[in-house]
Amino acid sequence: MGRQFVIVGAGYTGMAAVERLRNEGFDGRIVMIGDEPHYPYERPPLSKDYLRGALARERLFPRPDSWYAEHGVEAVLSTRVQRVALAERAVELSGGKRVAYDRLLIATGGRPRPLRGIAGDRVLYLRTLDDADRLRAWLAPGSRLVVVGAGFIGCEVAATARAAGVAVTMVEALDWPLGRVFGDEIGALVAEIHRDEGVDLRCGEAVASVTEHEAEVAVTTSGGAAIACDVVAVGVGIAPNVELLAGTGVQLDNGIVVDEYCRTNADGVYAAGDVANHEHPIFGRRMRVEHYDNALRQGAAAAANMLDRKVVFDDPHWFWSDQYAYNLQYAGCADGWDQLVMRGSIHDRQFAAFYLRQGRIVAAFGVNRGKDVLAAKRLVHARAHVAPDVLRDESVDLRALAARKGP
Repeated sequence: MGRQFVIVGAGYTGMAAVERLRNEGFDGRIVMIGDEPHYPYERPPLSKDYLRGALARERLFPRPDSWYAEHGVEAVLSTRVQRVALAERAVELSGGKRVAYDRLLIATGGRPRPLRGIAGDRVLYLRTLDDADRLRAWLAPGSRLVVVGAGFIGCEVAATARAAGVAVTMVEALDWPLGRVFGDEIGALVAEIHRDEGVDLRCGEAVASVTEHEAEVAVTTSGGAAIACDVVAVGVGIAPNVELLAGTGVQLDNGIVVDEYCRTNADGVYAAGDVANHEHPIFGRRMRVEHYDNALRQGAAAAANMLDRKVVFDDPHWFWSDQYAYNLQYAGCADGWDQLVMRGSIHDRQFAAFYLRQGRIVAAFGVNRGKDVLAAKRLVHARAHVAPDVLRDESVDLRALAARKGP
C-alpha cells in the first residue's frame, strides 16, 4: 500500500507543497484539507487589484479546480481539522472523521488579530477572498473609511480606497507607518506618501472605541479624537492557527516551531508558511514570515523534505507592496542594524536602502528599485560584506556584484 501524505491548509503553501510532491515523483495519496470553500488562490491582490475591482475573481486562482483531481489530490474543503492525533498518525476533522497520514504538513496560516472589545457588522478584517468581497462593497466614491493599523495590509487598503475615491483616515499606534520594520526615516517617507495622496494619517494613537449608528460609525481614538465613517477596516497583524496541535507536545512558540528542514519535534510532522516559526541559518535566529513568496518557497521546501530530500530552507525572504505609483520591495531581515546606506534619492522617492550590521548586508528596502533589492537579496544570502561607498555608487552594477559574491 502506498504512502499517504496529508496537508492541512488549502492556501498557497499547501498548493506549492502539492506541486512539489508531484513534480518530485511522489505517487502516493495526497489529501489537502482546507476550512475555506475555495481552492488555493492568491492573497496579495485581495488588498490591491481585486479589492478595487480591477481583477476578475477567476484570475485569483493559479490552477483550475480540475487540476487537483487530475493530479490525484483529494481536496477536502469547508472542513476544519480539530486536532492531530500523533500516536495514531491521524488528523480528526470537524465532522468526526479521521484521516491517517504517513507524513503531515501543517499549513494553516493565520487569522486577523481582533481589536480587543471592539466588534460590529461594519468592523471588517481582510484575510480571505470572502473578506475582500465584503470590504469591496463599501469602497464607493464619497464613502468614508477608517483603517486601523498602518502595516502593509493597512497601507495597501488605504491606497486602494483612495484610488476608488474613498475618504480615508488611517490610525496607527506607533510613531510611523512601518517604522518598526524599516526605521524612522523610511517610516516618515511612507507617512508622507500617504498624506500626499489625501490620507488623514494619525500616528501615535490607538482606537479606543467603535460605535455603530444607523447612519454612520463613530470611532474614538486614545487621544480623544472622534472620527465619523461608514466602515472600519482593521489590519493589526495575524495570529498563527496552531489550535489543532494544542496539548499534543508539538512545540509551539509564536507559531509552530520548526528547524531548517521545516520539521517539527514530532515524527513525520512538518509546518510551513505563515504558521511556521522557522530556524533561519543565515540570520541565526527564529522567525515567522507572513508573505506570499515565503508561502510558496517554504511550502515547496517542506514537501521536498517530506520526501527525505534534506533541503535546507535558507531563503533570505522577499516581499513587495504596491501603493499608489510606488512599488515597495524588501529583502532580508533587519531586526537590528548599525548603518543605513542610501542609493538613489529618497527625496525623489526612487532609492534603495541597505541595512548593514557590522559591515554585512542583512536587508534592503527599495522604492521603485526592484532590481537593486533583488540583487541585494543575493548579497544577503551570501552574507556579503560590501563597503558603503560601493553601495551608494550608482555606477556599480549591483547584479554583477551579487553574481561575484553570491552562492
